[in-house]
Amino acid sequence: MKEILIFFVAHWYLSLFFQTFFLHRYAAHKAFTMSPFMEKVVYILTWIFQGSNYLSPYGYGVMHRMHHAFADTENDPHSPKYDETIWNMMWKTKTIYSDIANKRIVVEKRFTEGVPDWIAFDKFARSWPSRLFWGALYVGFYVQFAAYWWLWLLLPIHFLMSPIHGAIINWFAHKYGYRNFPVGDTSRNFLPVDFLMMGESYHNNHHKFGSRANFGGIRWHEIDPTYLVIRLLDKMKLIRIAQQKEVTFERIKRAA
Repeated sequence: MKEILIFFVAHWYLSLFFQTFFLHRYAAHKAFTMSPFMEKVVYILTWIFQGSNYLSPYGYGVMHRMHHAFADTENDPHSPKYDETIWNMMWKTKTIYSDIANKRIVVEKRFTEGVPDWIAFDKFARSWPSRLFWGALYVGFYVQFAAYWWLWLLLPIHFLMSPIHGAIINWFAHKYGYRNFPVGDTSRNFLPVDFLMMGESYHNNHHKFGSRANFGGIRWHEIDPTYLVIRLLDKMKLIRIAQQKEVTFERIKRAA
């Protein structure tokens, strides 16, 4: 049993890390830079750890820029304000993402400029053979180690992990939580201590300072685990954090 639980938790957080680190903060927002070689290394690591639900950095990055530009309007790719249920929102998001990733729609240059686009690798990583390969590994692992029937209930989550990560923030962090900043949308900080989403829950902070590498750090308890890794990689000179002004809640209150 412990093997399944360790595998599930590891897949949850490693998949989530590369989604927030590479797809979100790098591809969409350029919160830091990296060399072309390092970018390709992270592409491959994203494929390995997202596995069967690998998301295209290009498709994700472009769609996310559109979300910020049109947040909570009819042109927002995903907004609880315009979708009756979380399932409707997820399906709409999937459709728009697929159209962007497959380049079936023309997108404004401001949304595509600078977004990484390794076409050949993306095509391979998003292919059905790739997804079936990872899916077969997941099933084989459960066959080997799932000693109780209820552990099999976790298996479908592996196949939908990346969309689930996105839906948690795009739905719940636009409906529940607290706000540090009055912004022109419904974004909220979903969790005061983000033990679940590696900093993504500080969504109101992020909508206020979109290109800031640290999604937390406004209040003392807002610790962003992904940013701690980013700081380490920056000190190791594997990436370079973009210049940004340090922001704290106390400094904002003094300025007001």
